[in-house]
Amino acid sequence: MSTPLLAPKNLAPREYGPVNWLGLWTLYVKEVQRFLKVVTQTVLAPMVTTLLFFAVFALALGGAVRHIAGMPFVDFLAPGLIMMATTQNAFANTSSSIMISKVQGNIVDVLMPPISPGELLVAYALAGVTRGLLVAVAVAAAIFPFATIHVHDWFAALYFAVAGALILSLTGVIAGLWSQKFDHMAAVTNFVVTPLAFLSGTFYSVQALPPFWYAAAHANPFFFMIDGFRYGLTGHTDGDVLLGGLALGAVAVTLWLGCYALLKRGYRLRP
Repeated sequence: MSTPLLAPKNLAPREYGPVNWLGLWTLYVKEVQRFLKVVTQTVLAPMVTTLLFFAVFALALGGAVRHIAGMPFVDFLAPGLIMMATTQNAFANTSSSIMISKVQGNIVDVLMPPISPGELLVAYALAGVTRGLLVAVAVAAAIFPFATIHVHDWFAALYFAVAGALILSLTGVIAGLWSQKFDHMAAVTNFVVTPLAFLSGTFYSVQALPPFWYAAAHANPFFFMIDGFRYGLTGHTDGDVLLGGLALGAVAVTLWLGCYALLKRGYRLRP
């Protein structure tokens, strides 16, 4: 006669409270470790690429256009390049993570644990911000020997760096959810993110643009990110810093609510 299996004592469902902090932290650490395992590709490669941009524009225009807005061209260029690298890598982190998980079929490993849509969103978004800020530090360290970087306003520099990284991290969540194959992701990167980043005043002052393009630049969220961050480092601004900060805050809240709604309904995550 076989002995019946005895259930382990004190086996009760774990109580998580209003927020599953353990699950949230575990997913965040997993996402950070994911890009740190290939740090050469995710942090050092963007640093080298941005440094090449800096070298090309400094050598090509530094002699002919020695000053912009009363400062050396390289000092004007550096904040824009740092911010551009920050946002692009924040976007790449969240979008690639979700997209690859969907293609490989292991997205279920994220959906099955007792983690709410809000907790999923916080973990993904903060991991994207973390990568963006690490790239910003790496790029700033690489550019520092060649450009004068004196922080004019620490609060503005940190606010616009974090706000820009958060907005692109959330945009990456939406892109990752929407994309069903790598062509879709490439389309978002090549036709949305890259053009907006390049046409945002990274390499030039929008004050020199014709009226139509000047107005168009002010409709580009990337302009406010770069302009605000440039103000934080140099004190120069082509727009209204307060208005830019409020605009980025509104964009971040809107994207956050949109991402939450998509995750809550399992948009393109469930068969």
